[in-house]
Amino acid sequence: MSEDTTRYAPPGARRDDMVVAEGLVRDYASGGSVVHALRGVNVRVARGELLAVRGRSGSGKTTLLNLLGGLDEPTAGSIAVDGAPISGLDDDAAAKVRRRTVAFIFQTFGLIPILTAAENVEVPLRLVGADPSDRDRRVAELLELVGLDARAKHRPHELSGGEQQRVAIARALANRPKLLLADEPTGQLDSETGRRIMLLIRTVVRAEGVTAIVATHDPVMLEVADRVIELLDGRLVGQEEAETVGGG
Repeated sequence: MSEDTTRYAPPGARRDDMVVAEGLVRDYASGGSVVHALRGVNVRVARGELLAVRGRSGSGKTTLLNLLGGLDEPTAGSIAVDGAPISGLDDDAAAKVRRRTVAFIFQTFGLIPILTAAENVEVPLRLVGADPSDRDRRVAELLELVGLDARAKHRPHELSGGEQQRVAIARALANRPKLLLADEPTGQLDSETGRRIMLLIRTVVRAEGVTAIVATHDPVMLEVADRVIELLDGRLVGQEEAETVGGG
């Protein structure tokens, strides 16, 4: 299916919806049997919202993020991001969405070892052909935002795990995405560093005006999120408003 740039409005969609996922099913063949990773999940995320997704390992959190970000296709159901369909796109169209609309943060950081922190942040800007002066300005702005302006010329092996994750966050924000997806972003960090990263994610979401969905077990993110949903065996089993919405 080729890219469709028409605005997409599922039944009941609201103007402030950034993400609308309806009836998401994802099945995988495994050893002659079928794994039901998601079983009819419906998710709506408002513009500017910080949503935390919790659940045990194998509950479907990563599958959900991969579908919402266009890294995988649902077996059934539909997904719209910023009013445009994201499921059913061909490879080129899906790649364009990932470059321009959606950004990912992973627990493994994924930095390029031979590049400096600044050069790693610059990569997405080069991929979209940003003007060199605009690139330099945006990189400096983001490194300052995540508190690493003094470490701009350091390579990943010269940075701590927390610093590497901050570079990864800055890189994810480079092209001003509308949707930020983070899969267990503190999974490889100690508890105190993880806390700082979680609070940083909340800060950059507010500062950049993006919508964020974070799959996490971390209680700090569950406390600072605007809303928390829970997956169990591929089904949405609950959600709650965080008690500290808008708080410090």
